[in-house]
Amino acid sequence: MEPLTVTIGGDMPVRRIGYGTMQLTGPGHWGPPTDTGNAIRILRHAVHDLGIDHLDTADAYGPHTVEDLIRQALHPYPDHVVIATKGGMLRPGPNQWTPCGRPEYLRQCVELSLRRLAVDRIDLYYLHRIDPAVPLADQLGTLDDLRKEGKIRHLGLSKVTIDQIEEARGYTAIEAVQNQHSIDTDDPVLGYAEQHGLSYVAHQPFRSGTELVRTSARDRGVRAQSILRLLLRRSPALLTIPGTSSYLHLEENSKVEVAE
Repeated sequence: MEPLTVTIGGDMPVRRIGYGTMQLTGPGHWGPPTDTGNAIRILRHAVHDLGIDHLDTADAYGPHTVEDLIRQALHPYPDHVVIATKGGMLRPGPNQWTPCGRPEYLRQCVELSLRRLAVDRIDLYYLHRIDPAVPLADQLGTLDDLRKEGKIRHLGLSKVTIDQIEEARGYTAIEAVQNQHSIDTDDPVLGYAEQHGLSYVAHQPFRSGTELVRTSARDRGVRAQSILRLLLRRSPALLTIPGTSSYLHLEENSKVEVAE
């Protein structure tokens, strides 16, 4: 039995378990991974062998590292694969993340992501963080212009509240939101997303691994699958993108099935 799908934006059906690629970087999410060849093999294994059709990345991962890896591993991309990326974040150093929503910077982010991924249009583009120093109308106005130019297919928001989503939807169509969500999370955005037809992308479903830290290596897969299954049962709008740099964990995560 195949896992259920979610259709992002009304025209991009994807399996409800995708792959978050942030772990394919160096320490502090800075620079390349220790073994670049292994990262490329994992990406190919995810798509070509495991049938994962939703890859989530960002220009800030590395920065720029993972977008380059995705192109090296998978271009030309299978028609059914959805690649989501994000922009609007500065990376001064390892483990440092600073929102930057200046319109000229956001346009640069999109143009460079297009180049690194070697695509003419990005399937799903998130504002990585709302920059409180720049009017949201200016941030989303720039991204909406790029959407109208055909460079972005659908827009999303990352790490947001209901009030922020409501404001954003006054400026442009928002098709997805991405928030951290695990089994002990109570995020009202999930209910809002379901009510308003938005896809809710749960990142870090294992809370950066802390949900599994007391689980033995032998039982890790069973526990991870149980967590993912519980999350997917919370709402038909929810899909998740567990991240890993491990072949074994990638395979364990991808095998979760949810009954109709």
